[in-house]
Amino acid sequence: RRARSGPSAIPRTRGRTSSRSCRAPVSGALLAGYGRTMPDGRRSDGLLIAAGAGSPVRAVADGTVVYAEWMTGYGLLAIVDHGNGYMSLYAHNDSLLRDAGATVRRGDPIATVGTSGGQGRATLYFELRRNGAPVDPGVWLRR
Repeated sequence: RRARSGPSAIPRTRGRTSSRSCRAPVSGALLAGYGRTMPDGRRSDGLLIAAGAGSPVRAVADGTVVYAEWMTGYGLLAIVDHGNGYMSLYAHNDSLLRDAGATVRRGDPIATVGTSGGQGRATLYFELRRNGAPVDPGVWLRR
């Protein structure tokens, strides 16, 4: 079942923000931005954000949780399908609060920040993808 696009769905505009920009999934310090080098030396296809352990991780837009379990390299991972080819990924969580198949609204808590997947400190790794390809989440997120 595909998520319906609604007023808080990821905007369709290219390369610029709009009045429907998304909120960041967690408050914290940016450790690695899109296209930057991660602490482990790999290129980042998303954002690595340091945040307090157990802090709520919130959905950036309305959608359906399509994956909610452990994945090597990501730890406890939640993936939300927002429709229009957009998916958001939330990794290194301490706990997952929604199961696959759950409908979420923008701002709903879906996980808690943790250290799963080999992180030495509490962080959230966040990616935004369109049709499977990473896109710069900074274009869509308000902080």
